[in-house]
Amino acid sequence: MALVYYVIYKPYEVLTRFSPEPGKATLADYFSVPKDVYPVGRLDFDSEGLLLLTNDTAINNRLLNPKFAHQREYWVQVDGAITPEAITRLQQGVDINIDGKTYRTKRCTAMAFDHEPAVPDRHPPIRFRRHIPAPWIKLVLSEGKNRQVRKMTAAVGFPTLRLIRYRIGKLTVEGMQPGDMRALTRAEVEALVFA
Repeated sequence: MALVYYVIYKPYEVLTRFSPEPGKATLADYFSVPKDVYPVGRLDFDSEGLLLLTNDTAINNRLLNPKFAHQREYWVQVDGAITPEAITRLQQGVDINIDGKTYRTKRCTAMAFDHEPAVPDRHPPIRFRRHIPAPWIKLVLSEGKNRQVRKMTAAVGFPTLRLIRYRIGKLTVEGMQPGDMRALTRAEVEALVFA
């Protein structure tokens, strides 16, 4: 079996799987890969950005094992003019609900972009409201609970409008558009994700 590795930019409103789901787009609608290739981890239907696809179970296990704490960088457009106090709270950790239990998120890097980042257009775009700002922030996490970023921004009073996973380790979607895919070598995955 040849081991293969792909980085993709998962579009908005696409399920992170290849098996069909009535009425919803899946990865199979955008990407053609061998049958034994699967996504490593997941991105929610309403999130977009970086996903790694592979049939290398060792890489899959290393990326998903929490003890390795790989950095994941998210670019998040939020509803309202986020305050320095909210950014500080995100950095220090906030209480969110995971499976009915309160969970305190780990300390993380959080900062506001000083200008709107260059990101691909989203279809459909977020709802524009003239009098309510929708700034972008950057969050760098070393954990990945279910819908964690959305729960974190909501916990500090600024719900997520748009969520892009930009980076895992040193691997990014820089220069990619939704639906793009590029092949990687095992050496590139090792150097970019695990170095």
